[in-house]
Amino acid sequence: MSDVRWLSAEEQQVWRAFMTAVTKFTEHLDRQLQRDSGMPMAYYEILVALSEAPERSLRMSELASVCHSSRSRLSHAVARLEKEGWVERRACPSDRRGSIAALTDVGFAVLEEAAAGHVTAVREHLFDVLTPAQLQSLAEISRAVDAGLTVECAKVRREEFADL
Repeated sequence: MSDVRWLSAEEQQVWRAFMTAVTKFTEHLDRQLQRDSGMPMAYYEILVALSEAPERSLRMSELASVCHSSRSRLSHAVARLEKEGWVERRACPSDRRGSIAALTDVGFAVLEEAAAGHVTAVREHLFDVLTPAQLQSLAEISRAVDAGLTVECAKVRREEFADL
């Protein structure tokens, strides 16, 4: 235990403030999407990822990576989205083991309708409460944290795929 770099009192306050803000913000966005569009934020993120992909479709493994999701969790979510008629799954023509998730026209329309409320919530509770300097700092901090996790996250994804 002597090798542990314990947080100072100030670092502990920053950590807790960060976690509280991220948790409240994420919960608020999830509640807004559930209330206004009948879907959790995880489903919204899947629809967004597919809407931005070429031909509005991605291999399931790539979609899991883009959505920062495990493949099993993503597969369950896509199954629910299929039942709604928002996504369809197809066999991958280049790899019999793989499958492709594609956003349907109905799913795209649902996404378009959900986007206005979601963007309004993001704007009101993130962009409108920060100064331009704070937004720049947030962008820099977010990129630094992301860069610090990129190698570890890639390692975990490789291990997940090695288990197949």
